[in-house]
Amino acid sequence: MSRIGVFVCHCGENISRTVDCERVAEAARKLTGVAYATDYKYMCSDPGQGLLKKAVAEHNLDGIVVAACSPRMHEKTFRKAANAAGLNPFLVEMANIREHCSWVHEDKEEATAKASEIVTMLVERVKMNKKLQPITVPVTKRALVIGGGIAGIQAALDIADAGHHVVLVEREPSIGGHMAQLSETFPTLDCSQCIMTPKMVDVANHPNITLHTYSEVESVDGYIGNFSITIRKKARSVDMDKCTGCGVCMAKCPQKKIPNSFDKNLGMRPAIYVPFPQAVPNTPVIDRENCTYFKSGKCGVCAKVCGPGAVDYAQEDQLVTEPVGAIVVATGFELYSIAEKPKGSMIKGYGEFGHGKIPDVIDGMTFERLASASGPTGGKILRPSDGKEPHSVVFLQCIGSRAREKGISYCSKICCMYTAKHTMLYHHKVHDGQAYVFFMDARTPGKGYDEFWRRSIEEENAVYIRGAVSRLYQKGDKIVVMGSDISLGIQVEIEADMVVLATAVQPRTGAELLAQKLGISYDKYNFYSEAHAKLRPVECATAGVYLAGACQGPKDIPDTVSQASAAAAKVMTLFARDELEREPIVAKVNDKFCVACFACRKVCPYGAVEEKEIRDRQGNLVKVVAYVNPGVCGGCGTCQATCPSKSVELDGYTDEQIMAQIESLG
Repeated sequence: MSRIGVFVCHCGENISRTVDCERVAEAARKLTGVAYATDYKYMCSDPGQGLLKKAVAEHNLDGIVVAACSPRMHEKTFRKAANAAGLNPFLVEMANIREHCSWVHEDKEEATAKASEIVTMLVERVKMNKKLQPITVPVTKRALVIGGGIAGIQAALDIADAGHHVVLVEREPSIGGHMAQLSETFPTLDCSQCIMTPKMVDVANHPNITLHTYSEVESVDGYIGNFSITIRKKARSVDMDKCTGCGVCMAKCPQKKIPNSFDKNLGMRPAIYVPFPQAVPNTPVIDRENCTYFKSGKCGVCAKVCGPGAVDYAQEDQLVTEPVGAIVVATGFELYSIAEKPKGSMIKGYGEFGHGKIPDVIDGMTFERLASASGPTGGKILRPSDGKEPHSVVFLQCIGSRAREKGISYCSKICCMYTAKHTMLYHHKVHDGQAYVFFMDARTPGKGYDEFWRRSIEEENAVYIRGAVSRLYQKGDKIVVMGSDISLGIQVEIEADMVVLATAVQPRTGAELLAQKLGISYDKYNFYSEAHAKLRPVECATAGVYLAGACQGPKDIPDTVSQASAAAAKVMTLFARDELEREPIVAKVNDKFCVACFACRKVCPYGAVEEKEIRDRQGNLVKVVAYVNPGVCGGCGTCQATCPSKSVELDGYTDEQIMAQIESLG
């Protein structure tokens, strides 16, 4: 005979406002197998947990039902309490009467009746629960960091400084990311490269960091603590071990008219190049698409002038396998190009603003390269069309962001601040120039941010116009900006020398493909999804994978660095143990009934389903069946629902348990 304890939580007024908790507890006392039932205002509190522990001891309880809030919030809390009382933690079930009753109903009688039914179902379920033991897996104390921007660099350095080896993968020829492109940073206006370059050098010189640039993650296998990562190291056509970084090859290259993407195509570079002077590693890469040798078999100048003989035209891509125990994803962002609608994208373009058609309509990152001392103009603000100094610049905010009609509903978070920074940089470099800003509202949530924004107006004389722009068009060498000032209720028309668009922050191209390799979820915009917005903001639903920076959502540098360090801390917490305990609620395959259709493998989001050979005593192959790796399984139950032969069951969610819940309702 079961001896079940039922504990009904008021959750302050969250539940009791709509659910009569005393009546739910009273009804539970009448259920067969319930030895004890009570209600308490805050079950998750220390006195509430003490009440549970005391009841287990006094009433010899062999199962627990806690009727409270979401299991995502407190299931671990009550399992720990039960374990401390000597009860197997997997004999505890939670009835979610907050989200399922009080938060979705107004009628107290209906909500109370529903809460009682949910408790009844969970009582029948817990009667059939089994004592489960956590799954133990070894931990490989090496980490993979994907992305070499400020987020990836910070996470890699934190983990490496803790004494663990880090494999850092960056798809560009150099680490640094977007921060290496910036002129100055808000709200301190310190030189971006001055604070970034030392960190880049630290990464290159750190004994615990293996750096793979010009590389991409090819495939991901395994599970938390035991991942196997295949990395494609793209052919640089330059031997990194031989190259001294002298730069003679770049100086002698006859093909020097290739637009430099690092400078937003404002400057030119040779076919053999480093992205920028402070690049790490400072080893050139040959752009095979534009190199004369690879196009026609002629030239070969770089190989001829290279003293160490580092140029290797025959170099091919290499596949490298790295064992790691944890993964930090820090792939960053890119600015939406509004010139045209990308193929297959749900997001519509902004052709009305002339970006890509009018040469002096540029985006924020292009302005950064104009303002940067290492940029194509040496830090001078000059018009791309004719190289003249612009004496009036119009900045447009929320271009793409917060625009549902264009396909993006979110705020890009950094645009208000970097536009304020741009007005300051412009005024510092063009003293007689005038900056105008069209904006909806100012969002300045960081420390010192509002003061910085106000400074752009009060000290740098930027004119902020609250309103939208309807049209831009070329008029001679001027750009006519037509908009409205809703504060004054008038139409505004400005003849500008240059227009700067604060375009939306988006995930990097290919973000969804990487997510599929990693087995992590992403939203409709391809930002990676965290496990819980409040309580697990740097973790993914897939155990062992953590998020850092703008790949999770738009954010500024301080927030990015903070999240990177948080992700590193999670990795270090994982690495503090030699073995990892995982929940035993995993799927199992009944070999007798499995027909090897592998429908389960097709739907498994974790890649946990493998093939298993069944052999007789003589070693002869009898049949092949599906096998669920318990170390990989996330316990989602998709395989159980999909299996046509009903040969898969999930521990804790067996057919008997489900049917008992259903039958309890009569």
